[in-house]
Amino acid sequence: MKAASPARDRGQVTIEFLGMTPTILVTLVVLWQLVLVGYAFTLAGNAADEAVRAATAAAPGARQGACRAAGLDKLSGAWAGGATVNCTTSGGFVTADVRLDVPLLFPGAVSLPLDVEGHAGAVEEETD
Repeated sequence: MKAASPARDRGQVTIEFLGMTPTILVTLVVLWQLVLVGYAFTLAGNAADEAVRAATAAAPGARQGACRAAGLDKLSGAWAGGATVNCTTSGGFVTADVRLDVPLLFPGAVSLPLDVEGHAGAVEEETD
Protein backbone atom coordinates (compact mmCIF):
# COMPACT_ATOMS: atom_id res chain seq x y z
CA MET A 1 0.00 0.00 0.00
CA LYS A 2 1.29 3.40 -0.96
CA ALA A 3 1.65 6.15 1.71
CA ALA A 4 -0.22 9.42 1.17
CA SER A 5 1.96 12.20 -0.05
CA PRO A 6 2.35 15.30 2.12
CA ALA A 7 1.00 17.49 -0.69
CA ARG A 8 -2.42 15.80 -0.52
CA ASP A 9 -2.85 16.67 3.19
CA ARG A 10 -2.14 20.35 2.68
CA GLY A 11 -4.89 22.51 4.20
CA GLN A 12 -6.41 19.70 6.28
CA VAL A 13 -5.70 21.43 9.60
CA THR A 14 -7.30 24.65 8.34
CA ILE A 15 -10.46 22.86 7.26
CA GLU A 16 -10.71 20.94 10.54
CA PHE A 17 -10.21 24.14 12.56
CA LEU A 18 -12.91 25.95 10.58
CA GLY A 19 -15.24 23.03 11.17
CA MET A 20 -14.57 23.12 14.93
CA THR A 21 -14.83 26.91 15.28
CA PRO A 22 -18.60 26.97 15.99
CA THR A 23 -18.18 24.25 18.64
CA ILE A 24 -15.32 26.17 20.26
CA LEU A 25 -17.32 29.42 20.29
CA VAL A 26 -20.44 27.79 21.75
CA THR A 27 -18.32 26.17 24.46
CA LEU A 28 -16.73 29.52 25.37
CA VAL A 29 -20.14 31.24 25.51
CA VAL A 30 -21.57 28.51 27.77
CA LEU A 31 -18.54 28.68 30.07
CA TRP A 32 -18.82 32.49 30.27
CA GLN A 33 -22.51 32.20 31.16
CA LEU A 34 -21.67 29.73 33.92
CA VAL A 35 -19.09 32.20 35.25
CA LEU A 36 -21.78 34.90 35.38
CA VAL A 37 -24.15 32.59 37.27
CA GLY A 38 -21.44 31.77 39.80
CA TYR A 39 -20.53 35.43 40.15
CA ALA A 40 -24.20 36.28 40.75
CA PHE A 41 -24.26 33.80 43.66
CA THR A 42 -21.13 35.42 45.09
CA LEU A 43 -22.57 38.92 44.75
CA ALA A 44 -25.92 37.93 46.28
CA GLY A 45 -24.27 36.30 49.28
CA ASN A 46 -21.96 39.26 49.87
CA ALA A 47 -24.81 41.75 49.51
CA ALA A 48 -26.89 39.79 52.03
CA ASP A 49 -23.98 39.77 54.50
CA GLU A 50 -23.49 43.53 54.12
CA ALA A 51 -27.23 44.18 54.43
CA VAL A 52 -27.71 42.16 57.61
CA ARG A 53 -24.61 43.70 59.18
CA ALA A 54 -25.98 47.21 58.59
CA ALA A 55 -29.48 46.23 59.69
CA THR A 56 -28.36 44.84 63.03
CA ALA A 57 -26.57 48.08 63.89
CA ALA A 58 -29.48 50.33 62.84
CA ALA A 59 -32.39 51.42 65.01
CA PRO A 60 -35.52 49.28 64.48
CA GLY A 61 -37.33 52.10 62.64
CA ALA A 62 -34.47 52.69 60.21
CA ARG A 63 -33.55 49.04 59.78
CA GLN A 64 -35.12 48.41 56.34
CA GLY A 65 -33.56 51.54 54.83
CA ALA A 66 -30.11 50.75 56.21
CA CYS A 67 -30.48 47.16 55.03
CA ARG A 68 -31.41 48.12 51.48
CA ALA A 69 -28.71 50.80 51.20
CA ALA A 70 -25.96 48.46 52.44
CA GLY A 71 -27.16 45.58 50.27
CA LEU A 72 -27.06 47.68 47.10
CA ASP A 73 -23.90 49.59 48.02
CA LYS A 74 -21.35 47.09 46.71
CA LEU A 75 -23.34 46.16 43.58
CA SER A 76 -22.52 47.97 40.35
CA GLY A 77 -25.33 49.70 38.48
CA ALA A 78 -25.88 46.80 36.09
CA TRP A 79 -26.25 44.27 38.92
CA ALA A 80 -28.19 46.59 41.25
CA GLY A 81 -30.81 47.35 38.60
CA GLY A 82 -32.67 44.07 39.09
CA ALA A 83 -31.76 43.50 42.74
CA THR A 84 -34.20 43.32 45.62
CA VAL A 85 -33.08 43.55 49.25
CA ASN A 86 -35.35 42.76 52.17
CA CYS A 87 -34.64 42.52 55.90
CA THR A 88 -36.87 41.06 58.58
CA THR A 89 -36.56 40.89 62.36
CA SER A 90 -37.99 38.13 64.48
CA GLY A 91 -37.16 37.13 68.03
CA GLY A 92 -33.98 39.17 68.21
CA PHE A 93 -32.68 37.74 64.95
CA VAL A 94 -32.29 39.82 61.77
CA THR A 95 -32.29 38.16 58.34
CA ALA A 96 -31.50 39.67 54.96
CA ASP A 97 -32.62 38.26 51.63
CA VAL A 98 -31.12 39.50 48.37
CA ARG A 99 -32.39 38.48 44.95
CA LEU A 100 -30.40 39.23 41.78
CA ASP A 101 -31.28 38.78 38.13
CA VAL A 102 -28.75 36.71 36.18
CA PRO A 103 -27.74 38.53 32.98
CA LEU A 104 -27.45 36.85 29.61
CA LEU A 105 -23.78 37.21 28.60
CA PHE A 106 -23.31 40.82 29.83
CA PRO A 107 -24.51 42.57 33.01
CA GLY A 108 -26.98 45.30 32.15
CA ALA A 109 -28.28 43.45 29.10
CA VAL A 110 -31.16 41.00 28.89
CA SER A 111 -31.62 38.81 31.98
CA LEU A 112 -32.19 35.10 32.07
CA PRO A 113 -35.41 33.84 33.66
CA LEU A 114 -33.28 32.82 36.63
CA ASP A 115 -33.01 34.61 39.96
CA VAL A 116 -30.16 34.03 42.38
CA GLU A 117 -30.83 34.43 46.07
CA GLY A 118 -28.52 35.27 48.94
CA HIS A 119 -29.54 34.88 52.57
CA ALA A 120 -27.81 35.98 55.76
CA GLY A 121 -28.75 36.31 59.42
CA ALA A 122 -27.34 37.87 62.55
CA VAL A 123 -28.35 38.52 66.13
CA GLU A 124 -29.91 41.93 66.73
CA GLU A 125 -27.58 44.37 68.48
CA GLU A 126 -28.59 46.41 71.49
CA THR A 127 -29.22 50.05 70.59
CA ASP A 128 -29.07 52.79 73.17
